Amino acid sequence: MKVLITGGAGTIGSHLADRLLAEGYHIIVLDNLSTGRRENIAHNLAHPRFEWVEGDVRNAPLVAELVARCDAVFHLAAVVGVANVVRDPLACIQVNVEGTQSVLAAAFAHRRRVTFASSSEVYGKSFHVPFREEDDRTLGPTWTPRWSYAVSKALDEHLCFAYAARGLEVSVVRYFNSYGPRMDPKGYGSVVARLVTQALAGEPLTVYGDGQQTRCFTYISDTVEGTLMAAASPNALGQAFNIGSDREITVQALAEQIVELTQSQSSIVRVPLEEAFGANFEDVTRRRPSIDKARRLLGFEPAVPLEQGLKETIRWFAERMSPQRRRGRGEGE
Repeated sequence: MKVLITGGAGTIGSHLADRLLAEGYHIIVLDNLSTGRRENIAHNLAHPRFEWVEGDVRNAPLVAELVARCDAVFHLAAVVGVANVVRDPLACIQVNVEGTQSVLAAAFAHRRRVTFASSSEVYGKSFHVPFREEDDRTLGPTWTPRWSYAVSKALDEHLCFAYAARGLEVSVVRYFNSYGPRMDPKGYGSVVARLVTQALAGEPLTVYGDGQQTRCFTYISDTVEGTLMAAASPNALGQAFNIGSDREITVQALAEQIVELTQSQSSIVRVPLEEAFGANFEDVTRRRPSIDKARRLLGFEPAVPLEQGLKETIRWFAERMSPQRRRGRGEGE
């Protein structure tokens, strides 16, 4: 089979491409490198079953041409990261919605199955924890830029289900704080990437707000596994699934664990949310998924504990940081 991955130079997309190549698939990656990085796919550029196309997912003729050449589509391309969304909510809405429409229209025309990457952000600031796929959504006011991402992803899901009602084979996966090698600490603001690089450099670890907000971090291999399960199972057609870990941890505790694992001498400092993201910002207090549906219908079960995943992530960043950047680590002094 030949598979198209939009956003395939991003963290999740590039790991998904690696896995599919290992299983014998032919891969086409479409990415405009706005948040994806060429270095994430550099090791595959010479592979005979790998093709990279630099382009925008909103380019409907290009998308249609690529979809026609493939047997299935993984649509991951999007504006991601709270900082990027707050900085330019218009681009967030346009890229996410127009890009998804171009992919779904092409897939519908050519009868190709689609797996769409959504986000835990669609639940907004709901206090109904753990989040279940059938839950109502709770969002802040429309003039708060942060919610434009949640709304754009929710509209993308509505498009998926509208096309499904007309016969398109489509499944939706909602990711919960995926992390691992190839994250860009500056590109889209992963908290794990930021804290790990700060700890390795001996810099203060910045925790936004009071640090008591909780998240469930999902190692990249588990994210990819859940995505592939949703793409392959007939039970997944016309359905949405939470793909993530259900083990909750505060951001403060995460920072403390990273300091310990890196043997860093770094302090942990708290930065007011308004200083990091502007006055018009709302945070989510808790974000924990129910993965009962994914367990029942897909057989999904996250396999990598947080400590193990953090060790792998720290090792990857440490191998790529210069000795000067790593100055300040306890073990290096």
